[in-house]
Amino acid sequence: MTQGEEKERFDHKAFLKQAPRQPGVYDMRDNLGNTLYIGKAKNLKNRLSSYFRPTGLTTKTMALVSKIHSIEVTITRSELEALLLEQNLIKDRKPPYNILLRDDKSYPFIYLSTEDEFPRIDYQRGRSKSKKGVFFGPYPSGGAVRESLNLLQKVFKVRQCENSYFRNRSRPCLQHQIHRCKAPCVNLVSPEEYQQDVRDTRQFLEGKSQQLIRNLIKRMEKESEALRFEEAAEIRDQINQLRQVQEQQSVNRGTGDADIVGYSNQMGKVCFAVLFVRNGQLLGHKSYFPNFRLDHQPEEHLSEFLAQFYIKLAHSRNFPSEIILPIDFDDGQVLEQGISQLSGKQVSIKHRVRGERQDWLKLAEKNAQLSLRAELAGKTHQRKRTEQLGKLLKLKEPLTRFECFDISHTMGEATVASCVVFNQEGPDKSQYRRFNIAGINPGDDYAAMKKALHKRYKSLAEHPESTPGLILIDGGKGQLSMAEEIMYELSLQHIPLLGVAKGVSRKPGLETLIYKGRELSTLEKDGALLLIQHIRDEAHRFAITGHRQKRSIARKRSTLEDIPGVGAKRRSALLKFFGGRHGVINAPVDELAKVEGISQHLAEQIHAHLHGS
Repeated sequence: MTQGEEKERFDHKAFLKQAPRQPGVYDMRDNLGNTLYIGKAKNLKNRLSSYFRPTGLTTKTMALVSKIHSIEVTITRSELEALLLEQNLIKDRKPPYNILLRDDKSYPFIYLSTEDEFPRIDYQRGRSKSKKGVFFGPYPSGGAVRESLNLLQKVFKVRQCENSYFRNRSRPCLQHQIHRCKAPCVNLVSPEEYQQDVRDTRQFLEGKSQQLIRNLIKRMEKESEALRFEEAAEIRDQINQLRQVQEQQSVNRGTGDADIVGYSNQMGKVCFAVLFVRNGQLLGHKSYFPNFRLDHQPEEHLSEFLAQFYIKLAHSRNFPSEIILPIDFDDGQVLEQGISQLSGKQVSIKHRVRGERQDWLKLAEKNAQLSLRAELAGKTHQRKRTEQLGKLLKLKEPLTRFECFDISHTMGEATVASCVVFNQEGPDKSQYRRFNIAGINPGDDYAAMKKALHKRYKSLAEHPESTPGLILIDGGKGQLSMAEEIMYELSLQHIPLLGVAKGVSRKPGLETLIYKGRELSTLEKDGALLLIQHIRDEAHRFAITGHRQKRSIARKRSTLEDIPGVGAKRRSALLKFFGGRHGVINAPVDELAKVEGISQHLAEQIHAHLHGS
């Protein structure tokens, strides 16, 4: 070690002598001042000392410590304040050694309108403040919401169409013909009968299935006594369908709202399965696979995950009254206080439960184990396919990162290039990139690919860690030759290029692979071919999604927005005066000048701009 390197080493002994014993947050930084890891502690001195003990550190922790150049500490008044500050800093700085849960934005709900004469139910992402009605959920996925909506449509036949569609119907739609709607749009159902269906729907969504079934039985008996046997048979079918749902809904015995967290740790990977129970009904579960960069005990895993799940991402959470955990941990009480403060209601954290809550916990644990096994099995297949691809191309180094490019446009309009990134475990979506392509002849895929490659790799020397071991080009010999030219210009000709051309029949599995000027046979390398198809399809999906978004924005843009001197107010005045864009376009100069705020000179400019004169 040189004298300069000795000076650069972090003097942890001197630092620890001055470290406070109060609660607070610590921020570990590297020699460039970038945050490596953010943590909290009840006693900062004791917690920080644990990182510099002579024995007992794991390899991952030692790797972190070796990069520390400085540590900044912030003293707080309490552990709760330290917890909240820690999560805010993690959210802001995204340290590489902290787990970073992706923001789900908001969970899906079922929305029931309340102001319409004939209320509707619908899928709603998050609780919309602008919509007046009742929200039921949250559900763990859009699929769970759609499954529930499908059931409700069969059983209660409450409409799910938009109001604009509903108001303009002159005859029943297909949903009425297949017995999934009572056609209130054309008055084929009385308001009283429809409101009863709405009340039944609401009761079901509130988890009061037993009470609902009892009410339906009474109604069925009443209809039978009145000799209205068709109506009685319809209610009987509703009861049977609800009972089938109850049999499938094994958690429906309980009451209350709870999140139940299952935990599994296998082969260095961790999974948390969160079951969402609302009004005693299991709405579903969602599995999370956080990437812990540091080795922790299960209690530390749980503490770090829950802090991010409920504190850092609090804005996208619908808080339950209970959180049930498989084990206890030191920060449980502080976390309980923090969640209660953020949610505005009392939320209790429990790990010793009995009865149906114990059954819920066992179910969560089982889901975590099964999800982790499936995740590990998928990653194993991915690694094998990656190895097969390396052998097919006879690469000297193992493939740890490879990228694929694709171009998407419609007749040259809104050209977008995509770059997707894979590693040995599959897609690395955080590294995906899109490039808007301009300044080329419309439809020139060669020029578009050249621009995309130049944008992606022109600054590669500044970020060598993102150098791919292989680049896939979605195209034939022409695109591949052009890619080789641009890589040579950037002095990156050492990176292997693989062309993936569609076969004559353009069917999956019959692609032509072009590598180093020759076509490759993949008959004996099916795993490699499946991986190539996967990354090619992912690049295509990512490109076409970006293209459609860009095209949609361009087409929605008004031609009036590009006229000099016409801002939002004048544009609005023009549209209101002439009743729409076509009215403005067809208006003569004298008529344009009659609009408030439009002078004769500006009217002439508007007319000239719209007619290209």
